[in-house]
Amino acid sequence: MRWRTELKDSDPEAIRELVAATGFFTAEEIEIAAELATETLQRGDAAGYLFTIVEDASGMAGYACFGRIPLTESSYDLYWIAVHPDHQGTGLGRQIIAKAEVAAIAAGATLMFVDTAGREQYRPTRAFYEGVGYHVEARLQDFYAPGDDKVIYARRLEPGT
Repeated sequence: MRWRTELKDSDPEAIRELVAATGFFTAEEIEIAAELATETLQRGDAAGYLFTIVEDASGMAGYACFGRIPLTESSYDLYWIAVHPDHQGTGLGRQIIAKAEVAAIAAGATLMFVDTAGREQYRPTRAFYEGVGYHVEARLQDFYAPGDDKVIYARRLEPGT
């Protein structure tokens, strides 16, 4: 496995393919994930997004996109984390989020937030966040659609966590 934080021109398409392969995201969400990489390639640091990417011999095995929440001093959002189905259940997601948190701390983060859906399909996702130390900070009823809440997780970040 090879880790990197710098984007390549081919990454928007690789992210699109990876996110689609998970089977969890809508077509609109898939495009947004790719757009964040494109914006970062075009605008650099001004885009406000940071990436942690891991590749295997086949290509992108997983990634995270995160950044400081505008108008906050040190709160960050984990915008995206995805692991290719071939690598799910191997601990790679834990490694990705750990590396993203270390990078966020280095950039000044003290809190990391992540939003996910409340529907049944996302139960494993919520269990993942809870398993790596996040707690439910808020639940917005029917946010995405009737019966599909927005669940907001948070974790206090400190060096060495």
